[in-house]
Amino acid sequence: MILKLKYLFFILIMGLNLNALDVIIAKYDLQYKQKITYKNVMLKDFKSIKKNCTPLVLKDINTKSFETKHFIRKNMIICTKDIKLYKNNTILFDFGQIEIQKNGKIIYENNKLVKIKRNNGKIEKIYKDGRLNE
Repeated sequence: MILKLKYLFFILIMGLNLNALDVIIAKYDLQYKQKITYKNVMLKDFKSIKKNCTPLVLKDINTKSFETKHFIRKNMIICTKDIKLYKNNTILFDFGQIEIQKNGKIIYENNKLVKIKRNNGKIEKIYKDGRLNE
């Protein structure tokens, strides 16, 4: 009888590990709009996940590049609602012999200057005649 209980207990313990899910967690604190790479995430087994979280799959990181929608703390599960596809917003300004490449998007342009909104939210002016400030 005791031998059967030991086997039953052993099978129960082994069955608990089979129900674990492989999920991707943040290895470090991930900042707002930070690109997700192999260096800042790791794979870990979890027994249960919240109902409103669909975990990010390792196959997705191999095929696409993502960025965070908000701050993610260290050792937190990365859900699909926490990330979005990474879009490279670079602008190339060609002023004859000088070329300037900036990250961001153009929000205003006229014959004197170009205003761009950088990825961190700051607005930057670039004058077409080469001046820094007016």
